[in-house]
Amino acid sequence: MHDITELFDSLLEQTGSIDMAESDFKRMLVDDSSLRRRYKEWCMENDTTERYGFLDFCKERLERQDDGWGIFQEDEDL
Repeated sequence: MHDITELFDSLLEQTGSIDMAESDFKRMLVDDSSLRRRYKEWCMENDTTERYGFLDFCKERLERQDDGWGIFQEDEDL
Protein backbone atom coordinates (compact mmCIF):
# COMPACT_ATOMS: atom_id res chain seq x y z
CA MET A 1 0.00 0.00 0.00
CA HIS A 2 1.39 3.33 -1.04
CA ASP A 3 -0.40 5.50 1.47
CA ILE A 4 -0.23 4.33 5.06
CA THR A 5 -3.74 5.62 5.69
CA GLU A 6 -5.00 3.01 3.22
CA LEU A 7 -3.53 0.41 5.55
CA PHE A 8 -5.23 2.07 8.53
CA ASP A 9 -8.58 2.01 6.73
CA SER A 10 -8.08 -1.59 5.67
CA LEU A 11 -7.31 -2.70 9.22
CA LEU A 12 -10.38 -0.90 10.56
CA GLU A 13 -12.57 -2.47 7.91
CA GLN A 14 -11.16 -5.98 8.42
CA THR A 15 -11.30 -6.02 12.21
CA GLY A 16 -14.40 -3.94 12.84
CA SER A 17 -12.99 -2.32 15.98
CA ILE A 18 -10.32 0.20 16.86
CA ASP A 19 -8.84 -2.01 19.59
CA MET A 20 -8.37 -5.00 17.31
CA ALA A 21 -7.08 -2.85 14.46
CA GLU A 22 -4.56 -1.21 16.78
CA SER A 23 -3.38 -4.59 18.05
CA ASP A 24 -2.89 -5.87 14.50
CA PHE A 25 -1.11 -2.67 13.49
CA LYS A 26 1.28 -2.88 16.44
CA ARG A 27 2.15 -6.46 15.46
CA MET A 28 2.81 -5.31 11.92
CA LEU A 29 5.13 -2.55 13.16
CA VAL A 30 7.19 -5.09 15.10
CA ASP A 31 7.59 -7.28 12.02
CA ASP A 32 8.19 -4.61 9.35
CA SER A 33 10.94 -2.00 9.75
CA SER A 34 9.89 -0.24 6.54
CA LEU A 35 6.36 0.17 7.87
CA ARG A 36 7.76 1.50 11.17
CA ARG A 37 9.77 4.10 9.26
CA ARG A 38 6.76 5.15 7.14
CA TYR A 39 4.56 5.34 10.24
CA LYS A 40 7.11 7.50 12.05
CA GLU A 41 7.24 9.86 9.05
CA TRP A 42 3.45 9.95 8.84
CA CYS A 43 3.21 10.83 12.54
CA MET A 44 5.69 13.67 12.13
CA GLU A 45 3.80 15.01 9.09
CA ASN A 46 0.49 14.86 10.95
CA ASP A 47 1.77 16.36 14.19
CA THR A 48 0.98 13.33 16.32
CA THR A 49 2.99 10.86 18.35
CA GLU A 50 3.87 7.32 17.38
CA ARG A 51 2.06 6.17 20.49
CA TYR A 52 -1.25 7.80 19.58
CA GLY A 53 -1.05 8.41 15.83
CA PHE A 54 -3.03 5.35 14.79
CA LEU A 55 -5.69 5.98 17.45
CA ASP A 56 -5.93 9.65 16.49
CA PHE A 57 -6.48 8.65 12.87
CA CYS A 58 -9.17 6.11 13.82
CA LYS A 59 -11.04 8.55 16.04
CA GLU A 60 -10.96 11.24 13.36
CA ARG A 61 -12.17 8.75 10.74
CA LEU A 62 -15.08 7.66 12.94
CA GLU A 63 -16.02 11.28 13.69
CA ARG A 64 -16.16 12.02 9.96
CA GLN A 65 -18.35 8.97 9.40
CA ASP A 66 -20.66 10.03 12.23
CA ASP A 67 -20.91 13.52 10.72
CA GLY A 68 -22.01 11.96 7.44
CA TRP A 69 -24.75 9.94 9.13
CA GLY A 70 -25.89 13.05 10.99
CA ILE A 71 -27.19 14.45 7.72
CA PHE A 72 -29.68 11.59 7.43
CA GLN A 73 -30.81 11.93 11.04
CA GLU A 74 -31.62 15.60 10.49
CA ASP A 75 -33.72 14.74 7.43
CA GLU A 76 -35.72 12.21 9.45
CA ASP A 77 -36.74 14.95 11.88
CA LEU A 78 -38.49 16.91 9.12
